[in-house]
Amino acid sequence: MEPIIRAPGRETVMRRERAGDVEYLTFPLLSAQPGITHAFSTRRGGVSQGIYDSMNLSFTRGDDEEQVQENFRRMAAALQTDTSHMVCSYQTHTTNIRRVGREDGGKGILRERGYTDVDGLVTNDRGLCLVCFFADCVPLYFVDREHGAIGLAHSGWRGTAAGMGMRMVRRMEREFGTRPRDLVAAIGPSICRDCYEVSREVAEQFERLEASIPGSDRLLAELAEQGVYPHRRILRPGREEGKYQLDLWLANLLILRGAGIPAAGIQVTDVCTCCNSGYLFSHRASQGKRGNLAAFLRID
Repeated sequence: MEPIIRAPGRETVMRRERAGDVEYLTFPLLSAQPGITHAFSTRRGGVSQGIYDSMNLSFTRGDDEEQVQENFRRMAAALQTDTSHMVCSYQTHTTNIRRVGREDGGKGILRERGYTDVDGLVTNDRGLCLVCFFADCVPLYFVDREHGAIGLAHSGWRGTAAGMGMRMVRRMEREFGTRPRDLVAAIGPSICRDCYEVSREVAEQFERLEASIPGSDRLLAELAEQGVYPHRRILRPGREEGKYQLDLWLANLLILRGAGIPAAGIQVTDVCTCCNSGYLFSHRASQGKRGNLAAFLRID
């Protein structure tokens, strides 16, 4: 296995798993939950070629459709399921969330979805595997241990600034009676603070986000003091005037804590997509010439 560049100042979090030639990443916290299967794909184990090499899971980036189908079949086999039991988001950087069920199996892979503008999925149907797509944006995983429900979301900077993590928690509360204290959650592989430079206009949205979460300063200080996460600020000055380095991991961690999920119930990745662009697809590192990774979550 090739080495992974890990985020500095952190203990190793994500585990590498293999099923045949397919390699994927998992969270120990989610793996410890009975009856839950999850994964975050890598570029390893597929059949796509060129800029899509090799486990591309996008039908919309110009890759050969049959090769993408084969990649999905390989991922499904690695997760001991079938593509007919998978259901995909339709991401457009919204905070829209859709409840899905067994009748939605295969949507986005074997048949048309019949919906658009969906960046979050929730279900309590066993055997249905939720699928969202990534190439620097943040995957958010949610498991309700008491009510047997799960949620999976795509949260780029727009979704994060709009509080996608909070919206997922509240939607699960309405749909399943979820209590935040019963949730375990994970913030998945995505672009790290050192790689993610943003404009003043984007930075201002995150300043407003931080101010909108009650007790945000206290929560940020507690996270650092408890060793949950080493940074204390979502933004830091960039390398040029008017530029900022944005910590999407910390922003989402703050949102989830603000939503009431205990710190012990949240695990944060230590793997940056941009730092590891040979192993994970990164939009920024490739200047848009890439395939897509995917996150998977299922109640067995």
